Amino acid sequence: MVLCLTLEPSARALDTVRLQQAAVALGPRAERMAGELRDVLARSGTLDDPGRLENINRFFNRQVSFSNDQAVWGQDDHWATPLETLSKGLGDCEDYAIGKYFTLLSAGVTSTRLRLVYVRAQMPMGPGRPAESQAHMVLAYYSEPTAEPLILDNLVPDIRPASRRPDLTPVFSFNRDGLWNGAGPQSAGDPQARVSRWRDVLQRARAEGFE
Repeated sequence: MVLCLTLEPSARALDTVRLQQAAVALGPRAERMAGELRDVLARSGTLDDPGRLENINRFFNRQVSFSNDQAVWGQDDHWATPLETLSKGLGDCEDYAIGKYFTLLSAGVTSTRLRLVYVRAQMPMGPGRPAESQAHMVLAYYSEPTAEPLILDNLVPDIRPASRRPDLTPVFSFNRDGLWNGAGPQSAGDPQARVSRWRDVLQRARAEGFE
């Protein structure tokens, strides 16, 4: 899962005023979780990237329980913002990955080091049954342009290099700046034009103070 990375832009801080306004609109749990999010960002801001990854991966995996979009949002496929997910305490794989992505950006990780990766995952179906390939999303972190990425996943609590996740086959990857085919460097165009749900969640996350 090696991608072609470009020159790193500077990281952008969270707008805590907009975060608080969004939290008030979502209700008391959102206000409490906004405070916890600010705390984890304050702790993470003093760390190097590996420490930030551990802190924020652990935070979302502990605060959010897995549930499908139909149960949480009453629709088949909803990509939630970080605050929406934390306010519910529930989310699916996209919601974990999106929450970690925006929070890591706000903690100081540069955007070119992060990719949301749509994969086919070999999921165990139970004793005596073969694993089945299912759609899944993870977050990948690249310390250098040609480095092996680290995978942040809600299915596996610890952060592992891609070589230790043979159960995942990348299909495409993206961030706010680019979209790539499979695991290679070939550009697939503008992510906001090609992935409408990503365009929508970017706009809503910005309204919450994420940039």
